[in-house]
Amino acid sequence: MARERVSGTVRVNWNEAADGSALADRLASTVADRLAAAIATRGGATLAVSGGTTPKLFFQALSKAALDWARVTVTLVDERFVGPDSPRSNQRLVAENLLHGPAAAARFVPLFREADNIEETAKASAKALSGLAWPLDVVVLGMGTDGHTASFFPDAKELDALLDPSTDDIVRSVDAQSAGEPRLTLTMPRLAEAGLLVLHIEGPTKRQVIDDALAGRTNPPIRTVLEHARHPAEIFWAP
Repeated sequence: MARERVSGTVRVNWNEAADGSALADRLASTVADRLAAAIATRGGATLAVSGGTTPKLFFQALSKAALDWARVTVTLVDERFVGPDSPRSNQRLVAENLLHGPAAAARFVPLFREADNIEETAKASAKALSGLAWPLDVVVLGMGTDGHTASFFPDAKELDALLDPSTDDIVRSVDAQSAGEPRLTLTMPRLAEAGLLVLHIEGPTKRQVIDDALAGRTNPPIRTVLEHARHPAEIFWAP
């Protein structure tokens, strides 16, 4: 049972499980239900997911869901500016852990594209994504120990533009030293307007980061996203 937490302008629902495996199963069930409802209502569903190590078990559980996967479109919350063969590619992570079995029938729209530079890639990705049914039905975010989510790194040169609630941009490039390499990311409003916005995190360190952000003791990028969420975000956490 989710527990509501309210802090100033931030309202979230807190979902907790005993371990990462149980959390992945619970999250997969929640996401599958929302995707199924979207398919039943309008004939299709959209899902944006994040990279990192935390979502692997969730991807594997969701891939087995009894959905009409041919009516589901999957894209990424953000991506490193690397090809899909790179071990650091979020596209590769999704292909290996989510888009197989029943879920192989889903349509996948990548953020990385071959181009002369990352700005051209951002434009091409935005054009491809503009044809989706917006807002997205489900967005699943991760979070770093610095409080970044998507590619909204605290030291990003474009952070104000990325978090601008009035921007019409869908995809922007990101230049941040802490990111390791250039990134592509959906902008904050495109994530915050989702029908279901999820933050999927594990471990005591990230628990402290999100507790501090929710309490207003810190103001990392994740707090800005949660503040602007169209609906109260669902936080899924396990120790």
